[in-house]
Amino acid sequence: MRTSISDHAAERTAPDRRRQEKLTAFIKAQAAAQGFDLCRITHADSIPEASGRLATYLADGHHGTMDWMEETRERRGGPRALWPEVRSVVMFGLNYGPDEDPRALQAKRSHGAISVYARNRDYHDVIKGRLKEIATRFAARAGEDVKVFVDTAPVMEKPLAEAAGLGWQGKHTNLLSRTHGSWLFLGSLFTTADLLLDEPEADHCGSCRACLDACPTDAFPAPYRLDARRCISYLTIEHKGPIDPDLRPLIGNRIYGCDDCLAACPWNKFAVSASEMKLKAREDLKEPTLSFLLSLDDAAFRTFFSGSPVKRIGRDRFVRNVLVAAGNSSDATLIEPCLTLSRDPTPTVRGMAVWALKRLMRPEEFERFAATRRQEDDAEVLEEWRLAGVA
Repeated sequence: MRTSISDHAAERTAPDRRRQEKLTAFIKAQAAAQGFDLCRITHADSIPEASGRLATYLADGHHGTMDWMEETRERRGGPRALWPEVRSVVMFGLNYGPDEDPRALQAKRSHGAISVYARNRDYHDVIKGRLKEIATRFAARAGEDVKVFVDTAPVMEKPLAEAAGLGWQGKHTNLLSRTHGSWLFLGSLFTTADLLLDEPEADHCGSCRACLDACPTDAFPAPYRLDARRCISYLTIEHKGPIDPDLRPLIGNRIYGCDDCLAACPWNKFAVSASEMKLKAREDLKEPTLSFLLSLDDAAFRTFFSGSPVKRIGRDRFVRNVLVAAGNSSDATLIEPCLTLSRDPTPTVRGMAVWALKRLMRPEEFERFAATRRQEDDAEVLEEWRLAGVA
């Protein structure tokens, strides 16, 4: 049975239930009109345990170099830490499920695998635009304050989505839905209005560990715990500088993100079809060739990934990722573009080109290349030469 947020906040008299019902129905109708597949509501104090879990995660160092998580720790503790006046939190889910298993692309080693979510327009912009439409109409109807958030603010979206009943956080730590599997974009609307609440979702993972076993780099020290330092999504998106040499061969041709733990979940097979408003993947981002991607200078990179979330990591970090994929490809036709990148102005690119060429060239070829290499004084690149066996 749904209850009012006022049942959880004695300091304020409960508003007229009829008004709650009308406002709740209004915002859910607006969510459907904007193409959201799910819309559920929870109260601002529904995730008291989240701050403790975050503290453990940070203490273990599992956030890697994402210092912003520590810096925003206090504000992440709960909605009221971010906005004291908030009373209801409306959570939205947008299905982005692929039409095929994205893992199949890993067999095409001369092509780059971009995570499904990044194969079209940046979802932050798409969802925030839709949420702003809803917020404007809701604020006018309710006469209450609203704020909308999509991932970039210090909001614990997945615990809130679980509390609201969109799904539950699976053993891979991502949100899982019985109707949409692992493929949901999340957004939130905070409001000072009292709304009717939805029941939280129970955990339905059971004894299954398909997502944990699917991880190429063993990034889960335990179920429901992720060590970002070993996660391919973190390594290819958030991590700056060279990637751990021991992890590079395990990355394969994944050049931006990784979908393996998501795609392995058995709940995906129960997912309903996506709405007509689902973002469709760009054809040229489904399986781009490594040879093309290695040729991108900064201007070409910005043009090709215009409007895509890939653009946010910049050309140099992206080409670093492509060089890792090239080194894992066994494709000798990529030697020439890698040689060109070994003279790139950016040390991280030069260094990763050395690693790729060491794996692509025959020993005698690499020896000749090493003999003619440019004068190098960058410590990062010199370390790559040392790892390649060249003093």
